[in-house]
Amino acid sequence: MSFTKIACVADNSPKAQAAYKEICKHYDVVELTKRRMNAQVIVVLGGDGFMLQSLHEYMKMKLPFYGINCGTVGFLMNQHKLDDLLQRISLARASTIYPLHMYARRSTGKVSQALAFNEVSLFRQGRQAAKVRVSIDHVIRLKELICDGILLATPAGSTAYNFSAGGPIIPLGANVLALTPLVPFRPRRWSGALLSHSSSVNFTIMEHHKRPVNAVADFTEIQDVTEVVVSEQRKSGVTLLFDPEHNLEERIINEQFTY
Repeated sequence: MSFTKIACVADNSPKAQAAYKEICKHYDVVELTKRRMNAQVIVVLGGDGFMLQSLHEYMKMKLPFYGINCGTVGFLMNQHKLDDLLQRISLARASTIYPLHMYARRSTGKVSQALAFNEVSLFRQGRQAAKVRVSIDHVIRLKELICDGILLATPAGSTAYNFSAGGPIIPLGANVLALTPLVPFRPRRWSGALLSHSSSVNFTIMEHHKRPVNAVADFTEIQDVTEVVVSEQRKSGVTLLFDPEHNLEERIINEQFTY
């Protein structure tokens, strides 16, 4: 597909701001509004965190995202090159990622909802370990997990916090999610599980008044939760564009052989 109308967003770093000025100087950058016809693609200048922020902010526009790395890791981004930008975007390969939907109930009874493209994480708030009951599709799989926390990661997010916590890296088209404990105490030998992407995961916080827990979906944090239900939301998928030599699926495979 040929792209001629590009919109551009940049984080506040000097590198991203300099790239933004350079792109505006050499390309016809259209205003990013709620009217889809004003742009065909959104160019994102920054790091992975800013890309996630942009996905959340503009996902309803149903436009593809092309990232240029102006940050550190840049797993969701392309190399920092501004030459032949329109041609690079036109030749890019598309990868679709789907977010997790988090439904969280607080101790007050208030309900909050949020989406996460990387992972939904539960963390103990205080000095005492959390006690969590884990159910998969309404079947209790862990009656009591004593831990610092637990997370459910998407394939795109499996190389981030999930991997640092000892979870598996998941190929993009595997249609599975990673359920990974954070510093588990009991059961000691449970190291996590791979679940079907269609699974519904229910976390029940036990002794929540004594052992409070927070739930985090990407940038949204909910305190003092008593129950968290997480499932994949296929209707909210977003398209990321990657240079052919550095596409997302290849990156995920390469991460498994990096040492």
